[in-house]
Amino acid sequence: LKALDLADVTILYGGNGSGKTTALNVMADALRLQRGAQYNRSDFFPDYVSLCQFHTLHAIPAGSLILTSDDVFDYMLDVRAINDNIDTRRGSLFDEYTEARTAIRTHSNGESAFLMFQEKLRGDALYLLDEPENSLSAARQIALADFLADSARFYGCQFVLATHSPFLLAIPGARIYDLDSDPVRTRRWTELESVRDTFEFFQQHKEEF
Repeated sequence: LKALDLADVTILYGGNGSGKTTALNVMADALRLQRGAQYNRSDFFPDYVSLCQFHTLHAIPAGSLILTSDDVFDYMLDVRAINDNIDTRRGSLFDEYTEARTAIRTHSNGESAFLMFQEKLRGDALYLLDEPENSLSAARQIALADFLADSARFYGCQFVLATHSPFLLAIPGARIYDLDSDPVRTRRWTELESVRDTFEFFQQHKEEF
């Protein structure tokens, strides 16, 4: 991977171990983006970052950040902690927390993850998202893809995603870098191996539909 030319939506695609998450973390450190959850770093990770150069047309907007699956997990833990606190103190705080408790209780992990993206992703900022499809059903992944596309088109957001979700790969106009290719190159989403595998699987079972 020599260079990335970022579009409104840029996707790093690759199988497990292809380096897409590492590339995303290197970018986040080089750009000094806000980060929530910590991540495992090798001793030579700072050397990777020091070798990176970047050129921007504008200053990195305030509020730009990286969100990973660990951030989603931490968010869910926070929601559960709120639940536990509400249950423990419900006698004295019932009226204050009833509405929040009802809303939280009715959300599954996938729904909570989707709500986190809606809460965290504001307009006019750069966002790096590491496999945001984790915990999301197919329907939620489609909804997330639409949300990201609309955020880029109408609200001035720019996204870099690491994913192999066919629903996110199909975001209109996304520039996809295939990290499984040597050298790395851009591809159409319908050319990617995992997408082709999914297509062929359903083709084999089409009579069952």
